[in-house]
Amino acid sequence: SLAPPSWTYIGCCDDLQERLRRHNKGDVLSTKSRKPYELVYYEAYRVKTDARRREIELKNNSSKKEELFKRISLSLEGRTGIHGLIV
Repeated sequence: SLAPPSWTYIGCCDDLQERLRRHNKGDVLSTKSRKPYELVYYEAYRVKTDARRREIELKNNSSKKEELFKRISLSLEGRTGIHGLIV
């Protein structure tokens, strides 16, 4: 069983690869002391306001965040039967 991370980062951006690179390089003051980062999950939205709304929901709603983290943890342990989903 995987131990939950001691700290997680939730945020939204226009360029995920660039944002992850900046976090790992130490360019972001608020996350610099906790690097390196590993991307284990992301959600993509066509409209930036939808992405921002989801970010706020996860940051402010502990039950939504707990539900998501549980799903991610199960996936990382290899217990899910779905390997991809196209909507």
